Amino acid sequence: MALQLPFKSGGSYTVNPSKIIALGLNYLEHIKESKMVDVQKLPQELPKEPILFAKTPNVLIAPDEPIILPTFVTEYGFRNCRTDYEAELAIIINKRCKNITADQAMAHILGFTCFNDVSQRNFQKHDKSGWFRGKSLDTFGPIGPVIVRPDEIGDPHALRICCRLNGRLVQDGNTAEMIFKIPETLAFISKHFTLEEGDIIVTGTPSGVGPITDGDVVEVEIEGIGTLRNPVRLGS
Repeated sequence: MALQLPFKSGGSYTVNPSKIIALGLNYLEHIKESKMVDVQKLPQELPKEPILFAKTPNVLIAPDEPIILPTFVTEYGFRNCRTDYEAELAIIINKRCKNITADQAMAHILGFTCFNDVSQRNFQKHDKSGWFRGKSLDTFGPIGPVIVRPDEIGDPHALRICCRLNGRLVQDGNTAEMIFKIPETLAFISKHFTLEEGDIIVTGTPSGVGPITDGDVVEVEIEGIGTLRNPVRLGS
């Protein structure tokens, strides 16, 4: 789903990725809490290489658009039906690349922005095919509010990243805590998949993930970028 985001320095960009590739378990404290979150087959030790999963482009919504919790999920009769917020730093690719090195990676970044990796935990836990369905329901990828170019962001591994639920601070971390840093992550991904202009890489979430319900307001804030705000609504 294409949407327009402004650059922080002026102008705008049409976000219309061919793919969204996200990292799981890229913050140590989130690995420690993963048993509580109770998703499918998560290791408790440090991963030896980035753990990748896909989100489909239909997840994308702009700031202030609602995250829709589909009512059909309740038909499954889950004892605890749970959909979570996850505050993350996202990267937008600026040009086609394949088999790049870590030293080349930063030259392939158009900019950075906030992302909410909304996750339906029951599907994520029970689906035998993995995380696909639980991560790719419509509206499960708010993005924005602006794109910050690499020369404006400073050190992308020194940014405070937090989430507020109804004004209450629920996640408070720093991108310095990433297990796999941005250059090595992009090099690893490009070895497996050709990246196209506009593709989005989502770099993982710090600890503090939790459930959202109808009527909530979720805010993802990253230092140097701003605040991505989205209400939560029940829908079809």
